[in-house]
Amino acid sequence: MQPLVEMTNLTRDYGWWAPKRALNQLNLTVNAGEVVGLLGPNGSGKSTALRLLLGFMRPTAGTVRLGGFDPWNQGPMARKTVSYLPGELRLYDNLSALELCQFLGKLHGGFNMPRAVSLARAFDLDLATPLSSCSSGMKRKAALISILALDTRLLVLDEPTNTLDPAMRECLLDQIRLAKLAGKSVLFSSHVLEEVEKVCDRVVILQKGQLAASCASDEMRSGRKITARIKMPLLTPPPDGEGLIDQSQGERLVFEVSEVTPEMLRWLADQPLDDLRIEPAAVSRLYRSIHPDAM
Repeated sequence: MQPLVEMTNLTRDYGWWAPKRALNQLNLTVNAGEVVGLLGPNGSGKSTALRLLLGFMRPTAGTVRLGGFDPWNQGPMARKTVSYLPGELRLYDNLSALELCQFLGKLHGGFNMPRAVSLARAFDLDLATPLSSCSSGMKRKAALISILALDTRLLVLDEPTNTLDPAMRECLLDQIRLAKLAGKSVLFSSHVLEEVEKVCDRVVILQKGQLAASCASDEMRSGRKITARIKMPLLTPPPDGEGLIDQSQGERLVFEVSEVTPEMLRWLADQPLDDLRIEPAAVSRLYRSIHPDAM
């Protein structure tokens, strides 16, 4: 089956006098039913790649295909494949959240009203709310409901959790999981490693417009990073052989281990902890090796 997204040596320059290369020979595919995370700090080329994919800009070199179509020359057919959430929202403030759903639905040939109502309940938003009276977080929720209610094969989300509170971020990640179970593909960019580790089958890391690394699901979930904050000095030293990598600040400990052993859990339970987080280590380790100043 042909991938929904195909980028081959995709390149984009800005300016004509002294052009600046924003994207340099990017190769990326997204297959049916796959969730792919696009990582990198500001200026790494994430948004440029997504705009080229949607046909909002013309590539300087290379090719891009969306649903088998050239998004620049065959834009209407290519964009029927996708629901897109931009990183910077510009909504019609004269509409309500429901009217926004209906408007975007007409552009895509209809939307699922029961689905929109269910999403509004999940995101805790009244669809009758005028967008003019919405906070930035409420507008983000209205936009998410609008695109998630569309019947498309691909979701493209640019920094989708911006302005959302923690509960709504988890709600969105749940919706991404449900989209995958329904056979949809998802491509989304994020600064938050924990988000992509939770839901992605694969992550791609960009650096200065180039593909710096990729990490598949098996690699992503290998090893664990343990971050602990302690209220007072440790009562006992860590177990021998456990991977303490950072104690530069006395109240903060960071471990990287291949697995969280019962011995490690017992030791943590005996310490005066103020906070504890256990998360996959592979993506954060890889990202830190490429962007050490961004962590």
